[in-house]
Amino acid sequence: MEVFLSKIQQLLPVLGSDIVTPALHTNENNLTTSDLLICENKGCIAKGRRTSDGFVVFKGSQAVLENRPSAAVQHPYVVSLREKLIADGTLVREKDYLKFVRNTEFSSPSAAATVIHGGGANGLISWKNKMGKTLKEIEIA
Repeated sequence: MEVFLSKIQQLLPVLGSDIVTPALHTNENNLTTSDLLICENKGCIAKGRRTSDGFVVFKGSQAVLENRPSAAVQHPYVVSLREKLIADGTLVREKDYLKFVRNTEFSSPSAAATVIHGGGANGLISWKNKMGKTLKEIEIA
């Protein structure tokens, strides 16, 4: 039975369903300073961390309200991902930015950064720790 369930957990995300994906319970309060990463863009601040499956952006993080003008042509995936997150209630408008209402896992730091920036972004340099070291610098060390 366990083998069957593990196969279902592997297959459903590929088919676009996340009904059996466990909720992300980690938050910024129970992380070490080196694990907590920050992505800032146009006054928006997002917090998150690396996970074994990619990158999680924490509840309360902010993303820019509008996509970059070039996003529709150069990064259509970002536009559709942001639309999906808005449609499912993960991102909600608050004043002049979008706010994450729950912890949200992405496939990579770059995927998370592109949603926050509203267009292309390199997650290895967009995410920094409190000392200003980029994720790339942290991972090389």
